[in-house]
Amino acid sequence: MKKILRPALAAIALTLSACGMLPTADEPVLPVSSNNAVIALVDSARSENTSGRLDMSAATLERALRIEPRNPGLWHELAKTRLQQGNATQAISLAAKSNAWSGDNKTLRAANWRLIGEARTQLGDSSGAQTAFDTAAQLQR
Repeated sequence: MKKILRPALAAIALTLSACGMLPTADEPVLPVSSNNAVIALVDSARSENTSGRLDMSAATLERALRIEPRNPGLWHELAKTRLQQGNATQAISLAAKSNAWSGDNKTLRAANWRLIGEARTQLGDSSGAQTAFDTAAQLQR
């Protein structure tokens, strides 16, 4: 029962957060960059996202990534946007790329694993989702 309930709750939370109805309190506030251009692009992308312009938000984040391609926070932001767009497969790939660049940042790595869990839930992979959620929980211990 627990294995079924957790992904179902994650799917509900994802749906509500995508609609702007639920804050993502467990998501880290990322120090995105010290580069003013990147900071401005991320601010713009977040504003576009809040306004429901997900395609523009993604394009803006991709511009920021052209400036700082090794920035794990930018990869995470783009993964969240792709998940909101319903592109779970790409969200998983982008979150994994964020993890590859995140080093010992356990908070970001856990957030990426939660995002991977949500994406796997969208794809109907409940056991893969559970594994991702468990990995996130282990990182937060």
